[in-house]
Amino acid sequence: MIGIVGGGIAGLAAAHRLQERGHEVQVFEASDAMGGLAATYETQGDPIERYYHHLSKSEETIVEVIEDLGLGDRLEWRYSTTANYVDGVVHPLDKPWEILAFPHLSLYDTFRLGLLTMDIDVRGGVPKFDSYERLEDFEDVPIREFVVEHTTEGVYENFFEPLLDAKFGDRKDDVSAAWLLGRIKFRGERDLLRGEILGYLEGGFGVLLDALVEAVGRENITTGARVTDLGMADGAVESLTAETGDGVETHAVDGVVVAAMPNVLEALTGYECDIDFQGTICSVISMDEPLLDTYWLNVADDAPFGALIEHTNFVEPERYGGEHLLYVARYVQDPSEEIWGLDDEAVEERWFDGIEDLFPAFDRDAVNWVETSRNPRTAPVYERGYLDMVIPYDLGDEVADGLYYAGMASRAQYPERSLNGGIVAGFEAADRAVERARTAATPEPN
Repeated sequence: MIGIVGGGIAGLAAAHRLQERGHEVQVFEASDAMGGLAATYETQGDPIERYYHHLSKSEETIVEVIEDLGLGDRLEWRYSTTANYVDGVVHPLDKPWEILAFPHLSLYDTFRLGLLTMDIDVRGGVPKFDSYERLEDFEDVPIREFVVEHTTEGVYENFFEPLLDAKFGDRKDDVSAAWLLGRIKFRGERDLLRGEILGYLEGGFGVLLDALVEAVGRENITTGARVTDLGMADGAVESLTAETGDGVETHAVDGVVVAAMPNVLEALTGYECDIDFQGTICSVISMDEPLLDTYWLNVADDAPFGALIEHTNFVEPERYGGEHLLYVARYVQDPSEEIWGLDDEAVEERWFDGIEDLFPAFDRDAVNWVETSRNPRTAPVYERGYLDMVIPYDLGDEVADGLYYAGMASRAQYPERSLNGGIVAGFEAADRAVERARTAATPEPN
């Protein structure tokens, strides 16, 4: 039996892959609910993810899994809308004429930004189409230096810097240009006249989680089970100990996949990861009426949040019994930040104040309910030198034979974290466990 530590999408993907290859598995999830960052809230209709989720066209593995699980007819590709809030004005940024009309970029700024998003390097006056193919070439380049060299100072200050402030706060100068280029490639599928194309599952991504749980088998999953120890002998993992409400149990294992944050791996094995993570406070606000005319609003303003995401401007409110659902989110770089110490009610009051500052017509009485989640490690800080810090899928050389890693500090979650990256990480770890078992079962030649 191979033990899986963590019942998020990476852990479920690893378990499913291992079963397909003929291995017995047992998933141990510390919380009472599966799904990790893709867990959901109930609404008057379909469930809604606690943290906003969608797919980009570049995410292929998760689409294959969706189809393999019989959910292909529920995958919808939709046109999203984006805008920037600057100096009290909402500026739509989807159609070419909207981008050209954005008053905070000159025509030349817009031209250079457009070429960058199309992977065209015009430095030196001769267009080159292969400059940005290898993200690793920009791993040690600061974002500001890269943007100014490859576009203009105005593009950095008036377009990218406010987004970086919202995403990374005071860590923005540590982030590598590879992350920025990777994000552009990751989110690069657009219709010239209708905007970016994003994917969503009818019924939400909880449908995918439920299908994975059913595929793995509920009898092979234990919730409320915190793994406290991995037993090792002769350089190999041989047991896993978990605490549940019924007591402490130790299981013999042929291998272990840790599909959790690196602090869990460190607590179990002593393996240290130098990647810094940022936290997130994210609320879902249910309203009687819409607040925005766009799906994703970047807020370049002195607000307590970096973005407002009105999910029901992407997926129609009828799916949610007529509720209009708004995500309000803020990344937190340091738990000593004041907002991290506020209770949910105080955080929600801060959100309402901030929304009223931006949109004075906002009516608190039109709010039906608010649910707030927070997690201290929702995303890595993709600083320069990040690739040197990722945790290998196979930790046989570093820790013990039979130990694998599929958490957010894996290579699959670079240069951007995603549900697709979680599935890829789970598959990569599982494939290495399968290969180890195959090699061990193959007799040595005489």
